[in-house]
Amino acid sequence: MKPFTEEDVEFYIQNKVEQRHHLVSKTVDEVQKIIQQLTAEISYRDTRFQAISNSGVHNENFRDQPALLAKWSALLRGKRPFHPSVQVLAPSHFLITIPLRGLTGYRERQVRHWRYYTVHGAKLLSPVRDPEELQQWLEVEQFSKSLQQWHETEVNVEGDLVPAKVLAIFRELMEKSITSCNLSSKVSILESFSSVVRVAVETPDSQVEVELVPTVEIPTCWPERARWPRCFKRWPPQEKVQCIKSFGFNLLARSNYHWQLDFCRAERMLIEGLDEDGGCRIKCFRVMRQMKEDVWCTGNKPILTTYHLQMVLFWTCEKYPRTKDWHCFREGFLRMVKKLHKCVSQHFLKHYFVRGTNLLKYANTSDLDLVAGKLAVFLENPVLCLD
Repeated sequence: MKPFTEEDVEFYIQNKVEQRHHLVSKTVDEVQKIIQQLTAEISYRDTRFQAISNSGVHNENFRDQPALLAKWSALLRGKRPFHPSVQVLAPSHFLITIPLRGLTGYRERQVRHWRYYTVHGAKLLSPVRDPEELQQWLEVEQFSKSLQQWHETEVNVEGDLVPAKVLAIFRELMEKSITSCNLSSKVSILESFSSVVRVAVETPDSQVEVELVPTVEIPTCWPERARWPRCFKRWPPQEKVQCIKSFGFNLLARSNYHWQLDFCRAERMLIEGLDEDGGCRIKCFRVMRQMKEDVWCTGNKPILTTYHLQMVLFWTCEKYPRTKDWHCFREGFLRMVKKLHKCVSQHFLKHYFVRGTNLLKYANTSDLDLVAGKLAVFLENPVLCLD
């Protein structure tokens, strides 16, 4: 362990952060190729599921939005390669979204009503619980155009598209595709206590756990639950806010009844150009992520993921919007770590777009306290682990 100096920061970035980036990028490419092969086979068997190469602006829902496509291409021109379907939660833990086909022309549902059915369609005497802040019901009638297959009882109960049913079909297709693609030696489906589909993917260097999530991609529409930006906030600038909201959101099948709101394109846009003013926000974030993985919260499936750190980055940028707040790396980095420590200590981290959601609500409190203790030790004597 060495003093927290500029020279040590640069050494740390070159020998730790950049090395991590290289290894993770290589792993992402290897995993993506395998999942692309499997999802192409799944799409051949059931056209409701698309290959992951059709994610993001390559999705059919974007094809009739030429202005949006042009805007996205311009924003990412000259930037690092981007896999829109892959989210790296940790170096050996990925989330990959599987775009769904045949659901276009989405509109919000205004009328609330109770549901009295199980995921298998049986009647209940008491209603199913309401979705949490980051979740919603999804009715097939919310789309102006929908394939007939989405109206079938294998995925639909009383007009609702049921995530558990969609996941059950996807799991069965995945099992068949692993065999037909001769990938049994590289991919295996993991046991799960929920309807979530998780696979272990063998790469030349490591094993990666991947959660595969069927996803409805919804461009041009911003959900009412995401009341953002908050009033009188100076970050991000208003013109960027409008650009971000124009790319819409996603709905993920990650639970039995409710679809989870996802803002991957908005988050990508927030990060792009973040330091065009010469600041060090991304540099602070990358060092914080590396310290989290090496010291504060280690392991293959850590309680704190890169996604949690990304939320900390956004909240800190909003609180400190001025360019001069991000000229000094040491000050910016410690400011970000203090925000992380506060959230972990209080077991409370708000989602940046849906602020009523606590992203640590279901985390093990003992594990959080352990991480909080390590963060407290670091803040008392800030040093980088160069071993």
